[in-house]
Amino acid sequence: MHLVPLPALVDNYIWLLHDDGGNALVVDPGDAMVVERALAARRLKLRAILLTHHHHDHTGGVSELCGHHAVPVYAPVDERIGEVTVRVHDGDSIELTLPQIHFDVIAIPGHTLSHVAYHGAGVLLCGDTLFSLGCGKLFEGSPAQMLASLDRLSTLPGKTLVCGGHEYTEVNARFARTIDPENPELRQRQQEVAALRAQRLPTLPVALADELAANPFLRVDTDAIAAWCRQRGIHDDRVARFAAVREAKDGFS
Repeated sequence: MHLVPLPALVDNYIWLLHDDGGNALVVDPGDAMVVERALAARRLKLRAILLTHHHHDHTGGVSELCGHHAVPVYAPVDERIGEVTVRVHDGDSIELTLPQIHFDVIAIPGHTLSHVAYHGAGVLLCGDTLFSLGCGKLFEGSPAQMLASLDRLSTLPGKTLVCGGHEYTEVNARFARTIDPENPELRQRQQEVAALRAQRLPTLPVALADELAANPFLRVDTDAIAAWCRQRGIHDDRVARFAAVREAKDGFS
């Protein structure tokens, strides 16, 4: 199975997965033309569309794609998402034959209340919940919900490839260094990211193990993050620690 991040819109990634037989699926196609060009260039046939949440930059191309390709559309239960043929719930499994792949559905509320991730074939398609060195804004969910969602994702195998929905890693790295400046894994990741972006290359996918070592939103229980929080009067409440880091990121530029 081949995994390809397709840059779209301003800083989105549409994720394309395909086999050697020319069968493909896409995740969160916010722009249909980006997908059509990628399919044509690789001589692929679209077989399925997976959606993680309702935001237009992740769903905007679905209607046009469905007009040209008779494919199933998998999405969470949310009336704001149209063109859906299969509604998925936490704990569901998706079995595709073309391309041959299995996904487990994981409910990860926080960014939106109905947000889901798809985990399978060694990849985690997590939309706007988990980014490299960051996490999504809390548009609908609470800090407790988002932290619980990140906790669930953190239990996946360390070699799992995190496929977030945006190229935010450079600014996330700069923010993370303000929270956890002495972290050597974070410093190394920041250097890697700078080199990749200098060549206009994607910083995703990234191994979950690397995120667990460097992403402050996955490290609220570490001494470094706890110390940063104590300086701000937050002590033993891990949800409060997460909320403080998220609030600081919201005000970071």
